[in-house]
Amino acid sequence: MTAQPKGPASYFPSIEKTYGRPIAEWLEALSASGLSGHKAHVDWLKAEHGLGHGHANALVQYHLNPGKWPEYVSGQ
Repeated sequence: MTAQPKGPASYFPSIEKTYGRPIAEWLEALSASGLSGHKAHVDWLKAEHGLGHGHANALVQYHLNPGKWPEYVSGQ
């Protein structure tokens, strides 16, 4: 039995299914955005990529807090 992801990663299966891109691509896009700050990143994901607030928030929280959450492996 595989442990269920906790924190922001609990949203990741839904994000991958809904938007058709692996989490690694979203994290790369956040890194390449040139933005700083949680709100700026969330607003960008929502405006430029059409993500819902919860999904955008989860990605940004994970992106801005490396090492706080267990590494996510796509398709867990």
